[in-house]
Amino acid sequence: MEVKRRSQGERSAATRAALVGAARPLFAERGYAEVGTPEIARAAGVTRGAMYHQFEDKAALFAAVAAAVEADVTARIVALVSTAGESDPLALLHRAIDAWFEACDEPEVRRVLLLDAPVVLGWEGLRDLAAEYGLGLTEQLVSAAIEAGRLQPLDARALAHVLVGALQEAALVVTAEPGLREETIRVLHALVDGLELS
Repeated sequence: MEVKRRSQGERSAATRAALVGAARPLFAERGYAEVGTPEIARAAGVTRGAMYHQFEDKAALFAAVAAAVEADVTARIVALVSTAGESDPLALLHRAIDAWFEACDEPEVRRVLLLDAPVVLGWEGLRDLAAEYGLGLTEQLVSAAIEAGRLQPLDARALAHVLVGALQEAALVVTAEPGLREETIRVLHALVDGLELS
């Protein structure tokens, strides 16, 4: 039987995936500052040279991990909204808000996206991450609510940007001040309800 050899691109993609897969639990458990590149390379079963061939530095690897975490959170919210059995798009928007905060309670999400990402990626990097993964879903939910006559006929893209920014900032606030969690969620729901078409 002939064994098919992997292409350079396939080997590169496998190495990259191994590094992200190895770094993700390390960053989630101990945080960015406490994890060194030799440990990540060992856990991935690759050399440090191979790691630096894939990622310019530890921050670039962290950015890939943060993107993977954000993508997983978004996929779970999409699945939840898709199977909610709810026909009211405004109710679905509220459910998505709750799901975001439920995800933010998870240790991995809290550590990677809310504690380390603002420091490692900076505000612009954090904003880009939220826009790449959460903006599309938010815009779909907002558009559906506007089209159904449940929200005021505002520009859906602009409103989605504002809501994503509010959700991101609210999550950061709750991470810094957990006692504000319930009130912050209540404020976000009130913000959405304030846009309801009466």
